[in-house]
Amino acid sequence: MTIDVTSRPMVVIEPGDQGAPQKHRRAPQEPDNRGYVSAFDHRRPVVRWVRRAVLVGLLLFLIIGALGPLLWLAKSAVTPTQDTLRHPLDLWPNGADWANLRTAWVDLGLGRYFVNTLVIAGGSWLVQMIVATTAGYALSILKPRYGRFLYGAVLATMFVPTVVLLVPLYLTVLDMPLTNVSLINTYWAAFLPAGASAFNVAIMKRFFDNLPTEIIEAARIDGAGDFRLFWSIVLPMSKPVLGVVSVFAVLAAWKDFIWPLLVLPDPAKQPLSVRLPALSQVTELDIFLAALLISTTIPIAFFLIFQRFFLRGGGLDGAVKG
Repeated sequence: MTIDVTSRPMVVIEPGDQGAPQKHRRAPQEPDNRGYVSAFDHRRPVVRWVRRAVLVGLLLFLIIGALGPLLWLAKSAVTPTQDTLRHPLDLWPNGADWANLRTAWVDLGLGRYFVNTLVIAGGSWLVQMIVATTAGYALSILKPRYGRFLYGAVLATMFVPTVVLLVPLYLTVLDMPLTNVSLINTYWAAFLPAGASAFNVAIMKRFFDNLPTEIIEAARIDGAGDFRLFWSIVLPMSKPVLGVVSVFAVLAAWKDFIWPLLVLPDPAKQPLSVRLPALSQVTELDIFLAALLISTTIPIAFFLIFQRFFLRGGGLDGAVKG
């Protein structure tokens, strides 16, 4: 009869003192790092090359899928209309026309709409940051008596579709409560409603909940008030989440179409997201694509500048001193 000992765990017997019972402990087992390729097969050259080829192919597919439309837009923006229609995937069959960018900026008046977009995006960012940081600070650090119920009410608004809120918001800015002032055709109507973002408040509160309580308590012992604690302690430690919320706020305001269209009927005050669709009906294709390329430069540059906040958590650097 044969006994299979491979399936049983190894037991190590440690010698003890005379008369003392011997100690038994299990030998540490190697971690189970199983995957779609075993360790033995991974050492084979053919398997390694096939695995690398699959990973490289998947990476190229994702790059083409993500950057393909932007690269095609950049190419078509400086390509004559006839070349784009006849050879949409060819790389400048009859040469590039760099004058399209200047024509789109000057003839379409993109400079004015560009400034309008910057004003709306900047105001929306400021309002959202003020509301999100103060609300998150109050719910997380100050901890009011009914804070849980307030936080639950804030989260409940996330389940309301945005389309349902358009009519109440429009009626509110049309006739402001208490003041009876209409904000229609003003930039205030474009970015003030953006402050009511439950998503940003939730992000801020979750981040503030994870801040070191030792630093906050030490600041209170040193005599810091609520405002000083918020301005000098909490905000400097919250740089990562501030960058993340800033990216969300600016990109959302930059691409918003329906709300600016409703509250800014004057074309001279409308942003790029509203004016470009209206200009597409009376503009050549190459000029219109050049205008689209110009309108996408700021969001892309803004994301590239602040994307490091998604990848590093250096908001607490220097907060704790040894």
